[in-house]
Amino acid sequence: MTDITAVRWDDELIEKYNINGPRYTSYPTAVQFEALSEETVTGVMTQAQAETGPMSLYVHLPFCEHICFYCACMKVGTKDKSKADVYLDAIELEAAKRSPFFKHRQVDQLHFGGGTPTFLTDVQMSRLLTILKTHFTWNASGEYSIEIDPRTTSNEMLTFLRDNGFNRISLGIQDFNEETQKSVNRLQSLEMVTDLMNHARALEFDSISFDLIYGLPHQNEARFLETLDKVIALSPDRLSVYNYAHLPERFKPQRRIVTDTLPALDEKIRMLKSTIETLQNAGYVYIGMDHFAKPTDGLTKALQDGSLQRNFQGYSTHGDLDMLALGVSSISHIQGAFMQNDAVLSQYEEKVMNDQFFTARGFHLSQDDKIRQKLIRELSCAGEVLFSDYEKEYGINFADYFAYGLEQMRLQEQDELVELTDNSIKVLPQGRLLLRIICMAFDAYLEPGKTTQKFSKII
Repeated sequence: MTDITAVRWDDELIEKYNINGPRYTSYPTAVQFEALSEETVTGVMTQAQAETGPMSLYVHLPFCEHICFYCACMKVGTKDKSKADVYLDAIELEAAKRSPFFKHRQVDQLHFGGGTPTFLTDVQMSRLLTILKTHFTWNASGEYSIEIDPRTTSNEMLTFLRDNGFNRISLGIQDFNEETQKSVNRLQSLEMVTDLMNHARALEFDSISFDLIYGLPHQNEARFLETLDKVIALSPDRLSVYNYAHLPERFKPQRRIVTDTLPALDEKIRMLKSTIETLQNAGYVYIGMDHFAKPTDGLTKALQDGSLQRNFQGYSTHGDLDMLALGVSSISHIQGAFMQNDAVLSQYEEKVMNDQFFTARGFHLSQDDKIRQKLIRELSCAGEVLFSDYEKEYGINFADYFAYGLEQMRLQEQDELVELTDNSIKVLPQGRLLLRIICMAFDAYLEPGKTTQKFSKII
């Protein structure tokens, strides 16, 4: 039996398949989003109202005191805390508008993302939690997580969050090298992070995650290994190690980065290879794509028991739930539809305050989209697909329905990325590093034989 956690590096295959492609935090990807009517959105919400199962809640908090030059997220740079008061007015109105469709359903998962969620003061954070607890029903033993910027998070804020039910935190680290930190406008010392980690451990958070980025200015394999040594010593439960995609034409802050200081592609590949080897040697399990976790972490257990999911935050233990997203630019995934709020802060606030339609775009999945969504999720999470499951659930002949994808997969089978039988696809250890290319074989929105620069490199 294939070990689902096994991974094998092959330089020739990495070079062959390292093209541009989606990360598949959703299918279809956000590139396919289009305008949705208010009637469509209301219909989706009404459909959700008929459900009784648990749900997930996401809140986007866009404000940052300091803009990191690499960032491609929706954010607003400001030191004026009062801007968050106005924003929370809008969040409260949006929550009130959505609540009737969801109040009867229990929130099993909550995530605050950004931006910098810890930009909020204790008073503002308390107000936000009161808003959410007023309008939604909470599972006291649910998973509640928040993204942390060590530069703007005090020990007192950590205590406040733990006291208010948060049990998972994610710290943005990126790199501990000072030259790299200066070049991307994110100076934070090892001592600062260590102090926060020690306090978080004392507060007994269930899981602490670090975000790292390879491919930033002045990085190389040796320097990044130094960062990894410091990270391993701090012993986070989970790690996300992202590939930096330099797209200054799309993201204005990236224009502050000097292109000549970025590592070459071959250096980035060496960095990733040594990262995987170093983390595995330190006892971390390679979950897939850009995620690692300790053997005792819930993410690893979900990988091993087949319950792992994937959503806009990456790999998750709750990604199969309806997810209602509040705030500017946030994306809900509800009842077979993606719905994204207006991505311009002033427009989002104005529309919500004046009871106007604030869904900017989205995608209503067809039956074909739903079938492919499930297939891509199973390949990227479970690493195995049984044709008979799809034939029973959807009344299709798998081999006929996915003839083109299976033809592409025959080429991948020759390179031992996958194993194909008459009734299954199984991702092999060499293919686990190339999950994105495997999933692309079944993406109906990619032109055959072509990729697009709208996506980052596979590696």
